[in-house]
Amino acid sequence: MPQSAIEVAQKALDTVFAPWIVDLGLRPVSFDETGGNFLLPENARLVHVGGVVCGQATASAADTACVVTLAALNGRFRICTTVDLTTHFVRPLKPGDIDVRVEVLSNGKRMAYARVEMRAKGDHRVAVTATSAFAYLED
Repeated sequence: MPQSAIEVAQKALDTVFAPWIVDLGLRPVSFDETGGNFLLPENARLVHVGGVVCGQATASAADTACVVTLAALNGRFRICTTVDLTTHFVRPLKPGDIDVRVEVLSNGKRMAYARVEMRAKGDHRVAVTATSAFAYLED
C-alpha cells in the first residue's frame, strides 16, 4: 500500500535527521501539490535570553521542513544536501506555536528550490522567511 505524504514526512523526521533536529518537535500537518504545512510547537528550549524564539531554531526548522516537504512530494526521502539557505528575520517570534509553510519552487532531477514562511499561530504577519536550494545526491 502506498504511503501518504504525511507518513513519508513523519518517517523522514523520525529516521533522517540528527537528534537535536528531532527535538525541535516539527510536525507535518498537510501537503498539497505545491508544498507543505508544518507546526513548530511551543518549546521553552528554543527561547533565548531576550524572550523570543532564537533564529537558529527557526532557520533549522525551515531547512528541515523543506527537506521533509521534498520527501513527501517525491514519495520518498532522496538523499540531498542544502546548497543555500537564506533566512530573513522580519519580526521576533514570542514563545508559542509557529505555523510553517513550504512552497516548492522547483523540484528537478538534481536540484530543488523552496521558499518558507513562518508565522506565530493565529497571526497573519510573516515573522521569518527563507529561500533554499538543495542538491540531490542520488536519483
